Amino acid sequence: MASSFLRVSLLFISLYTADGFMHYVLTHCDFNSSDLKDIEFIRSYYYNKMEIVRFSSSLGKYVGFTEFGVKQAERWNSDASDLAQMRAQKEAYCKQHVDNAYQAALTKSAEPYVRLSSTAPSGGKHSAMLVCSVYDFYPKQIRVKWTRDGQEVTSDVTSTDELADGDWYYQIHSHLEYTPRSGEKISCMVEHASLREPLITDWDPSMPESERNKIAIGASGLILGLVLSLAGFIYYKRKARGRILVPSS
Repeated sequence: MASSFLRVSLLFISLYTADGFMHYVLTHCDFNSSDLKDIEFIRSYYYNKMEIVRFSSSLGKYVGFTEFGVKQAERWNSDASDLAQMRAQKEAYCKQHVDNAYQAALTKSAEPYVRLSSTAPSGGKHSAMLVCSVYDFYPKQIRVKWTRDGQEVTSDVTSTDELADGDWYYQIHSHLEYTPRSGEKISCMVEHASLREPLITDWDPSMPESERNKIAIGASGLILGLVLSLAGFIYYKRKARGRILVPSS
């Protein structure tokens, strides 16, 4: 997956209690494919939250970022045996983790779910617009198309790009402007790697979405009113049952 960018990191922390400062080493692998040429091995050495020296497989040597780090890098770079060992880590260390990451996550897929809705058209020659919203799918590649009475519609269709949700999932929205016809069947068809067959969602034009929402809200209000009325009636009956009647003189 050429567009993916992931990081595998292992963190090793050592504490020196004598002076209270912290020294740790961060080793990670940056990659955008499982090919060895697309992997970079990086080992960074930190002291008191500051990176002082780093080895990068892209450079094939150590680089210092502080006065002490520069001296340390020069000393380590003069050790041919140490450099050879570090340069071998891209294949020995990173390749294994990258392959595991692809097997555990990048080769998996998540099925999308579809929501059809109507909205007012932005203008033009058509009086209606449908929106096919596709959510929570992975990987990114997806195809969304419209059909009308079984035939694919290619005109008056606009679509957003695949939008990243920030949690590995994506969403996309496709718009169809059209002029309604009696008895027609309009569907949104989604093709994705997670699906064995296209996911087809039919539009039900029998009632506008706004009217369906009004009915749902009205029905909820009616049920709530009946429940409150019943509760009041039960409370009244219980109070009346416990009341003592005193005859008047």
